[in-house]
Amino acid sequence: MLGLILCILILPIGMISGMILFQKNTIPYSENSNAKHGKISVIIPARNEEKNLPHLLDSLFNQSVQPDEIIVIDDHSQDQTKHIAEEYGVTTFTAPPLPAGWTGKNWAVWNGYLQSNGDILLFLDADIQLAENAIQSLISAQKRQSGVLSVVPYHRAEKFYEKFAMVLNILGAFSFTSPFEKNNLQKGLYGACIVTTRDDYEKAGGHQMIRNEMLDDLNLGALFQNAGIKVSNYIGTDLVSFRMYPNGIKSELEGFAKGAILSTSSLHPLTLSSIILWIIGLVSSQFCFLFFGSKYFIPLLIGYICFAIQIFYINHYIGSFGIVHPCFHFLSMLFFLAVIVYSLYQSVFRKKVIWKGRYIQVGRGDQS
Repeated sequence: MLGLILCILILPIGMISGMILFQKNTIPYSENSNAKHGKISVIIPARNEEKNLPHLLDSLFNQSVQPDEIIVIDDHSQDQTKHIAEEYGVTTFTAPPLPAGWTGKNWAVWNGYLQSNGDILLFLDADIQLAENAIQSLISAQKRQSGVLSVVPYHRAEKFYEKFAMVLNILGAFSFTSPFEKNNLQKGLYGACIVTTRDDYEKAGGHQMIRNEMLDDLNLGALFQNAGIKVSNYIGTDLVSFRMYPNGIKSELEGFAKGAILSTSSLHPLTLSSIILWIIGLVSSQFCFLFFGSKYFIPLLIGYICFAIQIFYINHYIGSFGIVHPCFHFLSMLFFLAVIVYSLYQSVFRKKVIWKGRYIQVGRGDQS
């Protein structure tokens, strides 16, 4: 009887935790293309991005508000990334040799900033795509609230294996939109899309101040806040999207694992505890199949269906994960557990993670 009571309690507590964590904090849509703003610089660090870069550049050239300069920093790619950027006629250069004490992306972004002239800096990962009014809406949002903002992009998951990332994407949205993060002095930014004024970036110290940090975006958010600059996070939904790992499940596993464990350290305790409660509720509901025919089956099955409905609702705002993965959400949970185990192995035992052919030492930022 006690087990049945606990089962009935765990499921709604998990559901409620998810409802509290997920805030539909979408970017306010703006159509006022005549609004005054400063010079806009788009800075794109790119390493082996020949497949993604054309989509981003096409979307940039299709903006209702055109950036004044687009800078692509080739981070010593082994493919046609630099050649593609040059063909588009944007400012393109290869980052200088990586100095000791810097991570590759931080070094590339910093050199892009040094080459820029804009009053407004828009840092974009190469796999981003922007809707026609995205830059206009981003700049309007930044101007309205001041400070720095970032966007968790809508995940365009196409292949079956890509959709295994569903639970991880939901947890990412929870982490960045949680109401408990509002006053968290360690609140991070989502590095794929960041908008700031040049003055604020320089006041915070920029990427040179986090040169050796693997989790550059999370540490950058804390850097801005330490400088007294407001940090705000949105979800991209209709305006900012990306396709994260189209090159196979191995790259998907490595991409998520490189920061899965370490990223939790900056979360507010109430955010982290609520996420844990949601995961416990979700996993508990998935045990319904093991208790078929017992007194636990019906309440667990009801919980399973309720979590599937909640996931469908959240997915509408954060990613295209289809029907199969929300209905059989234990598949995505198994992938999440694999990422956590692999992340623990890399960060705790190996003390280094691998990403795009580089080994990054955990805690030091040295690369080989």
